Amino acid sequence: MLTNRSIPRSTVIPQIPYPDVSQAAAWLRDVFGFTVRLTIGNHRIQMNVGEGAIVVVEPRGDGKARPLIDRAFPLVRVEDVHRHCESARKRGARIIREPADYPYGERQYTVEDFAGHVWTFSQSIADVQPEDWGGESGAL
Repeated sequence: MLTNRSIPRSTVIPQIPYPDVSQAAAWLRDVFGFTVRLTIGNHRIQMNVGEGAIVVVEPRGDGKARPLIDRAFPLVRVEDVHRHCESARKRGARIIREPADYPYGERQYTVEDFAGHVWTFSQSIADVQPEDWGGESGAL
């Protein structure tokens, strides 16, 4: 794949709508520790998230929130869920699910941001075969 400095190298790059992209980027930086990669006018901001990326964008259409349609539910892997959760909590994030361990080998917590997007942060704590917890392996 050709490298282009104008787009993140990630294969999948979620675009997440916010009414004010600058405010959103500042919040994501301050609360979750994301970094700004590239700003495009006042309507798009690319952000680094570990080895991945997101793009903060203006909402499409009339800007009126539509339940579940204009909400994003990103899942982000981190090194230490407890540390990340406490940092987000201290910065005013609304934790909606405290860190917990799951049989599929992940420790996760969930937070709702100021615009209603629901973020789950996940830390791998074990390498578990999907069939061991009721999943079904596909192409890995």
